[in-house]
Amino acid sequence: MESENAKQKKMEMEKNYNGTPRTDMPFSRAIKAGKRLYYIDVKESKGGECFLTLTESKKVYEGDEDNPQVTFEKHKIFLYPEDFHKVLDALSEAVDYVEARQGKAEPRKVHNDTDIRIDVEF
Repeated sequence: MESENAKQKKMEMEKNYNGTPRTDMPFSRAIKAGKRLYYIDVKESKGGECFLTLTESKKVYEGDEDNPQVTFEKHKIFLYPEDFHKVLDALSEAVDYVEARQGKAEPRKVHNDTDIRIDVEF
């Protein structure tokens, strides 16, 4: 069961920086993978067309030991509906190839979006 604090944080994440509700992102999932976070978002253009954004966010430490600066390096890919199945097919083929060469990876614990805690100040 989701706590009130988790619900509040989720609602805040679903708002734009100016505090208005996000209407351009009807679906979002975050995946924690070691030092990286991956986001899979469905966004909607002004014309009502849906598309996907895949984002990798990696914490980067800069500066010296006495004064470390933490930033996030982000890489984003936009996928449009006409390409979804081509990308899924190619990704599936690539996974099959790796598993054939190296064997299947051990299943990892699946995290839902309430398991991820992000504390970032702007």
